[in-house]
Amino acid sequence: MSDISFDTARLHVLGLGCERGTSPAEVLALAIEALDVAGIGAAELAAIASIDSRRLEPAILAVAAHFSVPAVFFGAPRLEEETPRLANPSAIVFARVGCHGVAEAAALAAAGPDAELAVAKIKSAHATAAVSRSGLQKA
Repeated sequence: MSDISFDTARLHVLGLGCERGTSPAEVLALAIEALDVAGIGAAELAAIASIDSRRLEPAILAVAAHFSVPAVFFGAPRLEEETPRLANPSAIVFARVGCHGVAEAAALAAAGPDAELAVAKIKSAHATAAVSRSGLQKA
């Protein structure tokens, strides 16, 4: 995981995955769609999360900058630990990157062990997004 800390008063994490070279505009549009589906505003977003192989991906970094939140990254083994909590585990993703999901797993990993998916994986042509909600928000 990144050593960047994030505001724990904000209870949602946006998980993102994308093919290398995906345009920032495509990933940002998908991110905005995911937040809309979740019914949350940018002020409720604590961080952007993804797999560590996308640590320098311009589109992921552009979304974090757009929302003025940190980007946090996890290795595939850590994301694989989240497989039991994924709504859409994928053998294809596992074959490509070594974990059964990126967007959902990263969102859950960043939000903590009591987190749940507020929005399961949604897709654009070259990217995926999911939103997790911290377990602290449960009523």
